[in-house]
Amino acid sequence: MTRPIVYGIALGVFVCTTVMTIVSILTPHWITYSVTANTGSTFSKYIGLHKSCSSVDDPTCRPFPNDDDCRDDQFFCSMWRSSGFLISFATIVELATLITFLVVMIGGKYKRETGWKLIGCFLLADAAVEFASMGIVAYLFDNDSQFDIPGWSLDWSWVLCTVSASVSVLLAASLAASAWLLPPEDDYDYLEDPIDS
Repeated sequence: MTRPIVYGIALGVFVCTTVMTIVSILTPHWITYSVTANTGSTFSKYIGLHKSCSSVDDPTCRPFPNDDDCRDDQFFCSMWRSSGFLISFATIVELATLITFLVVMIGGKYKRETGWKLIGCFLLADAAVEFASMGIVAYLFDNDSQFDIPGWSLDWSWVLCTVSASVSVLLAASLAASAWLLPPEDDYDYLEDPIDS
């Protein structure tokens, strides 16, 4: 039986994973290129799901991928935009999961006894979408020719997405384990029957 404290802790951890997902969307640090020239100056380029920033461009950031990026490589652009769509969709799944957490926690003993299954399904769906998104980026990083030059690396936004998805899987497993291993909660005490006394 999953207790309110277990749901409370799981909700707190899940809010943190949701914040990680949102930060990974908003920051252009999925793939990074950094190289230092012989003169000592460093050139850096940061690619996010929706924008790219460079240390030599003015303005420093621009939408990514734009029409110039897609002119020669439609496959890359389609896959990159799909990854951006998937991670944005994951935030919608996370919002639904947060609402489900609250309904189950407020809904009483019966909802707490059975609600872990629904929350677990939402958590696993969120993880699957996030793993798909970060998997697409990792595939493009490994296989697209623009990343063949030494100096490119997967950056911390990609890591945040991976950690967020992994924690969602662990939360689903923890809720299932607590439902099976913890004894039922005692919301009330039984009154003694006066006839038996």
